[in-house]
Order: sequence, then C-alpha cells, then structure tokens
Amino acid sequence: MSITIHEMQQQVDEWVRTVGVRYYSELTNTAVLMEEVGEVARLMARLYGDQSFKKSDEAYDLGDELADVLFVLTCIANQTGVDLTAAFARNMAKKTSRDKERHANNPKLYRET
Repeated sequence: MSITIHEMQQQVDEWVRTVGVRYYSELTNTAVLMEEVGEVARLMARLYGDQSFKKSDEAYDLGDELADVLFVLTCIANQTGVDLTAAFARNMAKKTSRDKERHANNPKLYRET
C-alpha cells in the first residue's frame, strides 16, 4: 500500500477521532514521541550496535517501532496544524540549498567504515 503524506495525516486523524476518541495533549504526545524514539534507539543499539538482545527485546520489530514514531509525529502535526507535505518540501529545499556543497566536500563521507 502506498499513501501520500497528506493521506497519512488524514488516516491518523480519522483513527484518533474514532478509535482513539481524541488526541492526547500536545505535551503528552511529545513525551510519547520521546518514548517511541527511545524504543527505536534501544533496538538499533542491539541490531547495529554493540549491545546484545535480552529475552524481552527479541519481539521488537524495527519497522513497527519506526511506524510508532511516525504515527505520534503525525498526531503532533495534525493537532498543531502542520501540513507535513508542505513542511517536508520546504525542509528538503532548505537542506538542498544549504548543504549542496558541504556534503560533497566532506572527506569523512568517502571513508569506508
């Protein structure tokens, strides 16, 4: 299934208003976002870092954890009136303009790890 960012914002809003009853407060959603990002960090440390899995970590799925982050981020955008499609387009234009030579001239990016 492929959806646009706008469609994702609409689907999340519909889910929150029907299944979720209402949005958590912006502050609560910010705290929930930090929790979800922490779960991604924990999994990344075990999948790609030096930490080993505990029995309680083995059921985690990176895609599911990233989707949790995306869901809460979308909730925050919806409840604060941010159009993520427009914001993403502006952000990519800013990054392209600002960083077009910086990354190409960074010798660290050409080293093998």
